[in-house]
Amino acid sequence: MNGSADIPRVAEKSHEDQPVALEVRGLVAGYGSVPVVRSLDLSAAKGTVLGILGPNGAGKTTTMMTLAGLLPPLGGEILLDGKPLPRNRPARTNAAGVVLVPDDRALFTTMTVRENLTIARRPTGPTIPEVLDLFPALSPRLNVAAGALSGGEQQMLAVARGLVQNPRVLLIDEMSMGLAPVIVEGMLPVVRRIADETGAVVILVEQHVHLALEVADRAIVLVHGDVVLSGAASALAADPAALQAAYLGTAASAVHA
Repeated sequence: MNGSADIPRVAEKSHEDQPVALEVRGLVAGYGSVPVVRSLDLSAAKGTVLGILGPNGAGKTTTMMTLAGLLPPLGGEILLDGKPLPRNRPARTNAAGVVLVPDDRALFTTMTVRENLTIARRPTGPTIPEVLDLFPALSPRLNVAAGALSGGEQQMLAVARGLVQNPRVLLIDEMSMGLAPVIVEGMLPVVRRIADETGAVVILVEQHVHLALEVADRAIVLVHGDVVLSGAASALAADPAALQAAYLGTAASAVHA
């Protein structure tokens, strides 16, 4: 597990007075008829950052793809504001407000930064200048092709492109993929700002465990498709032994209040 204690912990906000925006009940996810994730339950209020942690092969990306409608659930249900999301209909799921930032970023590499943002933006979403307030490093790069950006700039653009779609649920899969830890340290607090300022639920899959726990409200640890640890991010961060045991598969399922 990679991590750092160099950035100050963001004070956790109470979301108890906020309505539940996303609810996942007994989700079974996988490929074909083969389950990878079993009986997953999640609940997140508006403005919540939820971290999904775990070793490689735990089922994190499978979960994200299922939430985004790219994979049909094998069981259970996914509710947004109390209404079931369409099954295996990614365009309709996206239109309902669930936006995925995939681990490969999926940018239009021959198009400029401005064009990537313009083509994705919805009329109800934030303007390009508003998004650039979160990612000022992109301002001088607006007319540069996405393929010519650095890895950090490409990830900023991928998240910004998700944000201009006015998400109600923003799924960010492995934001730190291929990036230096110092860049990740600068980007993860933006995730907190997105949740706080837009009210969106942000679900973050991240391998930099301790950095993710700095900005998350709650987190779960998936191992072999099962939740083996869950609770408030601050409680998980304060118990590194439990985190290590979860990753090594030597811990019984536990919930930290």
